[in-house]
Amino acid sequence: MSLATSGEVPYYAVIFTSLRREQDGDGYGDMAQRMEELARQQPGFLGVESVRDASGLGITVSYWQSLEAIADWKANAEHLVAQRLGREKWYASFALRVCRVEREMQYQPEG
Repeated sequence: MSLATSGEVPYYAVIFTSLRREQDGDGYGDMAQRMEELARQQPGFLGVESVRDASGLGITVSYWQSLEAIADWKANAEHLVAQRLGREKWYASFALRVCRVEREMQYQPEG
């Protein structure tokens, strides 16, 4: 995993914290991969970072240029299907937070 390259401040972070239900072969991995591919094609998308631990707790942070870009992503037809499936079968619980990033500092050593 690498750090997302965000953009010029201010920009927005969408923090999606979720607890997965334990179900192998439920199509979640394929859908998660498709959503990342699709998000990368959306105007205003800046980057994404995502982790999940063995207990099923996951945090995905996506970065966007504007609130309008976030709203457009939320309304994307394929993303709407993923949202519905998430509520119906993939997540035991989740929280979504939208934050405005005012300042950023990154450290990435050379070499």
